[in-house]
Amino acid sequence: MRRHRTITPTVLYFGTPVAVISTVNADGTTNLAPISSYWALDDLLVLGLGATGHTAANLRERPELVINLPDESQWQEVESLGRTTGASPVPAEKPANMTSARDKFDAVSWHPLTATTVAAARVAELPVHIEARATRIHDEDGGLVVVHARSTAVHVEDRLTVADTSYIDPSRWRPLIYTFRHYYGLGKRRGIAQRAELQR
Repeated sequence: MRRHRTITPTVLYFGTPVAVISTVNADGTTNLAPISSYWALDDLLVLGLGATGHTAANLRERPELVINLPDESQWQEVESLGRTTGASPVPAEKPANMTSARDKFDAVSWHPLTATTVAAARVAELPVHIEARATRIHDEDGGLVVVHARSTAVHVEDRLTVADTSYIDPSRWRPLIYTFRHYYGLGKRRGIAQRAELQR
């Protein structure tokens, strides 16, 4: 029998793919922010954000966004992006190693790509882009915000799709996974769910 013990972890990041969220700043430029707390149900996306960041503020005023998904090779750029803020000067509540960056794309040598259904730019270097509109923003205790958004368009790098279909080949998609503040890729496939569209 397995034995369990009660613990009090500081985070509950058991493992989710990393995303880079694009939102629109007040001046029309695009802000980028890495997140690791989100999930999808059909075309509904649920995102967990800090209440005091630019992303939450932007979505309250301009509820359009792009959820850009990096692959496992791009962890260093994501980590570098996570140490930037669009605020100048850097707010006192931010970690000491944060730097101010007006142009987040330039800060990590990425390039903006025009979206098709929203004003926020996509990240050209990242392999998956989910354009969406926020439909609900809910404040939680502890400085947290939960955002509900509906997908309006999905763009995927050609090499990840099954030819002439809307299917993503899971054997080619290598998401960047965030688990207890460490970055990982996927390991060997263990099986195929009965509901999977691709049974190979």
